[in-house]
Parts: sequence; C-alpha cells; structure tokens
Amino acid sequence: MLSYIFRRLLLIIPTLFGILLINFLIIQAAPGGPVEQMIAKLEGFDSIAGGATGRISGGGSEVATNGSANYRGAQGLDPELIAEIERMYGFDKPAHERFWLMIKSYAQLDLGKSFFRDAQVTDLILEKLPVSISLGFWSTLIMYLVSIPLGISKAVRHGSRFDVWSSTAIVLGYAIPAFLFAILLVIVFAGGSYFQWFPLRGLTSANFDELSTLGKIADYFWHLALPITALVIGHFATLTLLAKNSFLDEINKQYVVTARAKGLTERAVLYKHIFRNAMLIIIAGFPAAFIAMFFTGSLLIEVIFSLDGLGLLSFESAMNRDYPVVFGSLFLFTVLGLIVKLVGDLTYTLVDPRIDFAGRQ
Repeated sequence: MLSYIFRRLLLIIPTLFGILLINFLIIQAAPGGPVEQMIAKLEGFDSIAGGATGRISGGGSEVATNGSANYRGAQGLDPELIAEIERMYGFDKPAHERFWLMIKSYAQLDLGKSFFRDAQVTDLILEKLPVSISLGFWSTLIMYLVSIPLGISKAVRHGSRFDVWSSTAIVLGYAIPAFLFAILLVIVFAGGSYFQWFPLRGLTSANFDELSTLGKIADYFWHLALPITALVIGHFATLTLLAKNSFLDEINKQYVVTARAKGLTERAVLYKHIFRNAMLIIIAGFPAAFIAMFFTGSLLIEVIFSLDGLGLLSFESAMNRDYPVVFGSLFLFTVLGLIVKLVGDLTYTLVDPRIDFAGRQ
C-alpha cells in the first residue's frame, strides 16, 4: 500500500504540470490581459467586461492579445511607458519563459504577487481560506451525515409512504437553485422582511475576540447557519437517491439471500454485508463533491452572505485578469483535488478490505 501511495503522489507532479500548461496556453489566447487593462486606465477608459471583449470602450480600436508588441488601443502612449508596463507584469519575456519561471516558483511554494491587490498570492489565499474551509467542510459533512442514513432508510422502506414523501421533499429542494434559496433565507430569517434571527454578513461578529470560548463557537455557527443551509439543501437529492438506489441494487443480490438464510438479523445483513458494497459508488463521488462544495459551489453564496472566500477571490481575479492569483488558486485547487482523490481511493480499502490497489498492475 505504501508503494501505491508513493506512486500516486509522484503522479501528481506530471498531472499538475499538464493542467497548468493547458490553462496557461488558454490564458495566452484570451484578450484583455493586465497590460491592456493598465493601458485602458491610462487612456481614461475601462475595458468592457474586464477586458473580455478585447476593446477599450470609447477608443474604437481593438487591443492586441497578450504577448503582442502592438497595443493598438495605446497608440497615443509613449512606447517606453508601454515597455515599462510590460516589464511590471512580466510580459517583456516570451510565453515559454514566463511559464518556466512560474513552474520554478511553484516548486518552491512561491505563488507570486497579485498584479492589482499589492499582496502575495499566498497571503491572499490564507486570508480567504477560513471562509472556504468553513463552508466546504461543514456543508459536505452535513450532506453526507444526512443523505446516507436517509438513503438507507428509503431503501429499506422502498415504496412506503415515508419513501414517497421524503422523495418529494428532496426533489423539491433539488429543484430550487441554491442562490434562490439563499435569497429566500435572507428575506425570511436575516432581516429582509420578516425575522432578524441570523446575521447577514461575515463569518464572525465584530466583538468576536471579546466572547468566551463557547460564545465564539456559538457565534461562528450562528453566522454559518444560513449559508450552509442554502448550500446543502440542493445537494441532498443526488446523494440520497444515489445511496438509496445503491442499497436497493445490493439488497436483491444472491449473497444477501444467503446471509439471511444463515439466520443473520436484518441489521447485520444491512451493515455487515450490504453496506460495504453499496458505499463504494458513494465514496467514488466524494472527491468531486468535496471540491465542488469547497470552491466552485460557494461563489454565489459568498456574494449573497458577504463572505469573502476563495470562490469570490478566484472569480474576481479571473475577471480582472490577475494571473498570479488565478494560477495560484488553480494550483491550490488542483493539488487539493488530487490529494482528496487519493484519500477517496484509500477509503475504499477501509470500507471493503478486499480491494487492494497495491496489487493491481
């Protein structure tokens, strides 16, 4: 098993390199980079949609893509100023050299400095990380702790009134978009129109440092109650129905009939025999669910509840063409995703010891 883990950790290196290379090539083809945006500001114009269209509004001339020596939107500016802007953002070097320098820095865990925030990318990520960890960890934990037992109960009581009504409830929850449900929670419970039971913004209160230990814990979860509810409400359906169908599929197999014929109780059959096989497909989807909840799934929730996390940071950086933050976030997301995938594979062996990844060729 140790040799398998070592091979998987080594495989992270070429995988990470390939992902960074592909995204770097895509970025080079995208118009409206940081040089163009700075030129637009110097000309007194703002680039449309963060430079995505590649035009400087009011200038009437298209801006060249990254790496080009000609910026037609800056024909009235001193060429020396343009060259200085290129040096400031590192665009005075060819693309392959910029990529190689980025890889060398990442190998030393140096993610560079933001173009527009005057801060190190590592410091920015560490500053936003508590929000993303809080939303991602608790949402994923609650989702799995509720959905798996609920799915098992539905499978055992398949076709009953409980099964029908619970299916109706979770499908209705799935049909409501998370951001719409979040707005509804704000209107009802956060002082929108009815009650003001929960805070509307931030991860903690202004007087957090003055509270006792129990008070800090209560304040922390008080602020997280609505965002986490909005995040998980739409994810119950997929995981619950997956758990139910997985257990139903195993319940009808021959080894279950044999276990019952031996006189085992239904509880022993369910948790000692069916559980191992049924949980494999659920564990397989854990890495993707965790990463989605941890980063991408919380963007709108962060905006609605004024939570400044990694999702919002990555989105704003992409719109502003803040490449060091974009690639630094991508680097972190990719490494974490690959490690979580490895942990998911290792969890297989805990659920079902018959699985032996180390023995596979």
